[in-house]
Amino acid sequence: METNLLLAIFVLLTATVLLVPLFKWAGLGTILGYLAAGILIGPYGLQLVSDSEVVRQIAEFGVVMMLFLIGLEVDADELWRMRHRVMGMGLTQMALTSGLLTLTFKLVGFSWPAAIVVGLALAMSSTAIAMQTVAQRNITKTDTGRASLSILLVQDVAVIPILAAIPLLAGMSGGVPVATLGAEVLEAVENPFDWWVALGLVGAFLLALAGSRWVIRPFLMPWLARAKVPEAFTAFALALVVGAALVAESFHLSPALGAFLGGVLLADSEYRHELESNLEPFKGLLLGLFFISVGMSIAFSVVVENPLVVIALVIALIGVKMAVLLAIATLFRMHLAERLLLAVLLSQAGEFAFVVLQFARTAGTIAGPEVELMTVVVALSMASTPFLLFLYDRLWAPRLNSDAKLPAPPGPDGIDGRGKVIVLGYGRFGQIVTRLLRAQGFEMTLIDDDPAQIELVKRFGVKVFYGDGGRLDILRAAGIEDARMVVVAVAGGARILSIATQIRRNFPDVLIAARAADRSHAHDLMAIGVSVIERETFRSALRLGEKALVALGQPEETAARVAGAFQQHDERMLQDSYSVRHDSDAYIGFVRRSTEMLDAVMKADRESALDEEAELEDELHEARQRTAAQGAPDAPDGDIDNAGRRASE
Repeated sequence: METNLLLAIFVLLTATVLLVPLFKWAGLGTILGYLAAGILIGPYGLQLVSDSEVVRQIAEFGVVMMLFLIGLEVDADELWRMRHRVMGMGLTQMALTSGLLTLTFKLVGFSWPAAIVVGLALAMSSTAIAMQTVAQRNITKTDTGRASLSILLVQDVAVIPILAAIPLLAGMSGGVPVATLGAEVLEAVENPFDWWVALGLVGAFLLALAGSRWVIRPFLMPWLARAKVPEAFTAFALALVVGAALVAESFHLSPALGAFLGGVLLADSEYRHELESNLEPFKGLLLGLFFISVGMSIAFSVVVENPLVVIALVIALIGVKMAVLLAIATLFRMHLAERLLLAVLLSQAGEFAFVVLQFARTAGTIAGPEVELMTVVVALSMASTPFLLFLYDRLWAPRLNSDAKLPAPPGPDGIDGRGKVIVLGYGRFGQIVTRLLRAQGFEMTLIDDDPAQIELVKRFGVKVFYGDGGRLDILRAAGIEDARMVVVAVAGGARILSIATQIRRNFPDVLIAARAADRSHAHDLMAIGVSVIERETFRSALRLGEKALVALGQPEETAARVAGAFQQHDERMLQDSYSVRHDSDAYIGFVRRSTEMLDAVMKADRESALDEEAELEDELHEARQRTAAQGAPDAPDGDIDNAGRRASE
């Protein structure tokens, strides 16, 4: 048993490694690669793994985890703003699609109860395919992304009444008696709107909201962050997802819906990016397994026996769903390119169709051969989506939109679209940079790994996310692919250099502005391509020296001029010394010569200023003497004024 399990895991991973990158390289997308891997190793391929149902049950947790991560991106205010789309687009799509599909399958020869169940099952789309594609294309905040999420949320909720209605339809079709399906299902059918269940659901949501706001966020998350145990935070993130799914499942709701609401409750948490980065690897792997299981479930024997029927049903399913989605999107005045993309994204049947069809088979609503046929139709419709997306990108979108691009996602309220800047480290140094850039309209994402500092600045209304800026997954969760600049303002020269190196190696197009500890550290940053550098003590020391000159009796103008000359010379010396930084003797000699040159320039400037001041004083004295000797105030007064102005300059 252990050997078989290890062999199955090895086969799954090997097929993924070999096929998915190949399909991605060919421009066909990763989802099609996973489907091909499932077909290859499944019972209708090489038969290396035969139990696709077990794989699918495990992999469906990837869908649950993905909905949790999507919830983290959608705060409660945005969810409320989406209510019109949820009610309008979601309910309309579900009603129209299920009605048209029911009529289609009745014409094919299905009984009315079977046609209704199949119509309801196929009206739901694949959350895994749609939202994974939305995330990969970074269109979550576009009309297409929001519309997809709205429709999928309604479909997730619709699973519950659909399952409750199946026993009634089974009774209508003369199938297995309702009582044999268990007391729990019978009770749900007899009283599907039991007010105790509704009250319990509301209470559970309020309890989760209270726990999130007053227990998890202020106490548990900071405690885990201070412990500095990464695996504990990962375990906590997984426990959150599983807990939210279990709560929803206990009320006969979709686990994915429960996970989504759990993510929404934590969407404005300072630890959102840390949660995302810890869950992202699990989500990707489990979603990959889900698509592999779909590929394994395609019964090619059914396709060989009824090829024309299967193809006709797949085309009819995709055609009906796309037509309904295009009509709804038109009513909501979406852009033509976005309408078509939405129709393609949700054109397939979803993962919950497998659940509904199997439940209907158990209840006796649908016969076994019909379930096998519809399972193949569902799987093939899911497999067709990557091809439709390929056609959309290569053929349809360029004709619908001259630049072949959808409108850019709208920026946050109050941002004028100048660009996004990520600041790593929100101490005294990072705060000054942030305030300056934010005042100029830049969108700022702030990350720090000190929970105490995060709690402190939170009192002043500043939102700082928890995370280690040196981790690539944290940077990706913060949206570095869309950022114009990353400001590295953390403490410690070695850490700054390590973070800057990681960013430059993995994200070569993003600008880096880094805090340098000293001249040598600045050279190290220059060596990896960091062009915006500020030595952390240089300007403050220079400013202090300028103020010291004023306190010692120098005029403010003179002190400012001297400080400016010193700064220009030192910054030029920093650039010029870069080429000899690795030659110790040459570097020391260069610094000595530069210092001597600076001293000479400063001395000459000081002596020149003293000579000019003495000359002007003499000129002023002579003007006063002429005034006293001539006794004529007009012209001499002008001489005195001119001399005085020159002396002051």
